[in-house]
Amino acid sequence: MKIVINIIVALLRAFLPAIIDASKPISEDGHKATDLRDALRNRVRGSWGRTALVLALCFAVVGCATRTVYVSDGTPVRLRETVKKAKVWVLDKDKEPVATVMDIPEGWYALPVPEDAVGE
Repeated sequence: MKIVINIIVALLRAFLPAIIDASKPISEDGHKATDLRDALRNRVRGSWGRTALVLALCFAVVGCATRTVYVSDGTPVRLRETVKKAKVWVLDKDKEPVATVMDIPEGWYALPVPEDAVGE
């Protein structure tokens, strides 16, 4: 039994100082933290190009959006392109309004119905 105890004591005397030294903070540990910090900073700095590209694409898409312009009541407008299957009211031979569908060609003017004609 004394032999086993002597072997354990000898092993502890040999390895215990190495274990204690490994558990102490040393200056190299501080360098590891700064290396990690520098690596993260470099990663963020490297991603600015991709971020700028994504932002530029977002602004380009927004710039291609359709613009709506308000036209005041009673103002005629000229059609820029043919309107297919527009639902319109036309007068038949008896001057009665009839609901129908037609293509309105490009270049035609669209006028609002006068208020006194509404309901006729």
